[in-house]
Amino acid sequence: MAETKSNNGLKVIAGLLAVALIGTLIYTGSLYKSKKDTTQKLNQEKNLVIEDLNNLKSDYDRAISENESTNAELIEARNKIAVYIDSVQKMKADISTLSRYRRQVNQLTKEREYLLAQNDSLRASNTLLAMQRDSTQAALAEQSMFTDSLIMQNTQLAKVVETGASLGLSKFSAEAVRERNSGKIVSVSNNRRADKLKICYTVGSNKITKPGAKQFYIQVTDPTGSIIGERAVAAKEGDEVNESISVTYSKASSFYYENTSLDVCDFIDKSGAEFPEGTYGVVVYDQNLKELGSTEFQLK
Repeated sequence: MAETKSNNGLKVIAGLLAVALIGTLIYTGSLYKSKKDTTQKLNQEKNLVIEDLNNLKSDYDRAISENESTNAELIEARNKIAVYIDSVQKMKADISTLSRYRRQVNQLTKEREYLLAQNDSLRASNTLLAMQRDSTQAALAEQSMFTDSLIMQNTQLAKVVETGASLGLSKFSAEAVRERNSGKIVSVSNNRRADKLKICYTVGSNKITKPGAKQFYIQVTDPTGSIIGERAVAAKEGDEVNESISVTYSKASSFYYENTSLDVCDFIDKSGAEFPEGTYGVVVYDQNLKELGSTEFQLK
């Protein structure tokens, strides 16, 4: 009878142990599943943090690429995010660390909004400055074209005025003469009787020319082509348009001009015993060495 009770007790203990073992197995399995779920959720959260950081970095990459000039603040912020991404990828996921990085992501998001807004404002300012610069350059170019046109017009006007102010000859004559003992001057055609050459011209009326002392140049060539008289040289320097010129003249003819018609006569003495026979050429130049007229006469 006692043996039967003992067997029953062992059965009860065995049953209790079996129940305890089953409970332990169930609890252990539950803990394993819970840990597995927690680890999976932490990894998912870790990936979300990395994704958010990558999105922030992409925003900075795009903003930096759109800038013509380097923005140091944007580059610094992007590099800082790259460091965070590397740290999160290498870390072991846990609630405390992920919470800290999540807070950091929120802070970086606010910083991104501020920096990108500041960058957009700077780009807008640069665009406005570029437009103003282009407008200024266009205005300067237009002003330069206007100035060049005005200079050209003034130059053309100056040439017109200069041309209009030039003096001209309305009459021009040349002959050989002899001065009698009485002082009377008579015209001759014989070379042996001539003792002077008389050149006369009439300066036409011109209201544009500035009145005052003027000087023309008379050039006389003998039958051999040689210039007689003073044989001095008058020269005028050239400029970008006109070349330098010079004229060897027989006599400088000076007069005072008052804008009305004026008769002028000058004499050239013979340099030898007599004037040679043949044809003589006479040219009159103005003070700018522009030829005003020419004529010929003969001595026999």
